[in-house]
Amino acid sequence: MDIILEFTSNNMLLVLALMISFFVLIFSELRRKASGLVAVAAVEAVALINNDATVIDLRSADAFARGHIVNAKNIPFDEFDSRKDSLDKSTPIVAVCDAGINSNKAVALLRQSGFESAYGLKGGMGAWVAKIR
Repeated sequence: MDIILEFTSNNMLLVLALMISFFVLIFSELRRKASGLVAVAAVEAVALINNDATVIDLRSADAFARGHIVNAKNIPFDEFDSRKDSLDKSTPIVAVCDAGINSNKAVALLRQSGFESAYGLKGGMGAWVAKIR
C-alpha cells in the first residue's frame, strides 16, 4: 500500500490523467446506454440472428439486390417510418444500412415505438462484409 501512495505522490499528473480518462469512459458509456441506442458488432449480430432475430436491411432495393444478410427483409430507410408497425415487437430486430448511420436512426424510431430489443449493426454492411472475408 505504501508503494501505491508513493507512486501517486510522485506521479500526480499521470494519476490525474488516468482518473479523468476513467471518468470520461464511464460517462460516455452511461450516456450511450441512457440514449437507448445499442449498436452490435457483426459477431453479436450473428448471435442475435441465430436466436431468431429479424434483420431489416434499410438500403435501397438495388443495394439489397447486390448482396444482403440471409433472410433479411428489405425496407428502404425512406419507407421505414411508415412500415415499422408491421414488425413483430416480441422478436429482436437488427437494423442494417451501409455504414451504421441510418440503422441508428431506425433503432431510435423503434425504441420510441416500444420495441425493446432493437439493435443496429455497428459499421453497417461494410463491417459485415469485412468480418466475413
